[in-house]
Amino acid sequence: MSWGRYRVAMTDHVRNALVSADDLLAAFDDPSIRIADVRWFLGEPERGHREYQQAHIPGAVFVDLDRDLAAAPGAGRHPLPDPTAFADRMGQLGFGDEHTIVIHDAHSGQYGARLWWMLDRLAHPSVFVLDGGLDAWRDAGGELTAEKTSHLRATLTLLERWPNTIDCEGVTASVGSIDLVDVRASERYTGESEPIEKVAGHIPGARNRPCASMLDADGRMLPPEHLLPLVRGDGARAALPLVLSCGSGVTACFGMLAARVAGLPDPILYAGSYSDWVGRGMPVTVGPDPGGSPAG
Repeated sequence: MSWGRYRVAMTDHVRNALVSADDLLAAFDDPSIRIADVRWFLGEPERGHREYQQAHIPGAVFVDLDRDLAAAPGAGRHPLPDPTAFADRMGQLGFGDEHTIVIHDAHSGQYGARLWWMLDRLAHPSVFVLDGGLDAWRDAGGELTAEKTSHLRATLTLLERWPNTIDCEGVTASVGSIDLVDVRASERYTGESEPIEKVAGHIPGARNRPCASMLDADGRMLPPEHLLPLVRGDGARAALPLVLSCGSGVTACFGMLAARVAGLPDPILYAGSYSDWVGRGMPVTVGPDPGGSPAG
């Protein structure tokens, strides 16, 4: 499947990124396509499934972020699950080696990108995020249904270890040698608002690039030339490995998607992110500036 306005030959890093609603509609009868609905709402864990039951893209399977894409809370609110258990669960839901997997949510891919990153990093060869999410599908004339979707169990073969991740100890040990980026909303980064963590603020040294800044007015991903200066650091930071974080390792994956679209090397994920950081009692910084180093 060769899809998407960003799947081009300009660089090896621009692959398996986005598919437009128009392209998905045009290929909708292809039996090799599987659609994953990853609707999720902060502080409302059951809302996504409830809305899925009311109306979803025909054939889409609901994938629960809390239950299917995360282990029990520990190193943050959404630790990565065991890769083998994850592959088995996705197979139970009907996603297999032979499938092109298209992912969407209700937030332009900001939560669905977690599944995209997991599949992509564990070497599934064909996985895309629906650019603009469910709104784009509706805008393109796509139908919705309340009919229950059920697929036969499939076999999904994935790598057995998570690559390109870092933990709290790795972040503190890498002072000055990484470019740490926090993709949460600016009011959470500055500490003005914190709806879920016990301590407001951000990891010292992290700069802020909110997911919303990577989208256009219609909720579609910005083109590569606009994403590049947003995601990549300037000055000395530009030469450092890029590490992305968020609240719990979910929306940081949307930053991973933006980096892929921009043609950058795949960043490193701080999987535990801010929830892991404050859960360990590490120092935080408030305000719009990055502040000191993660070592405090």
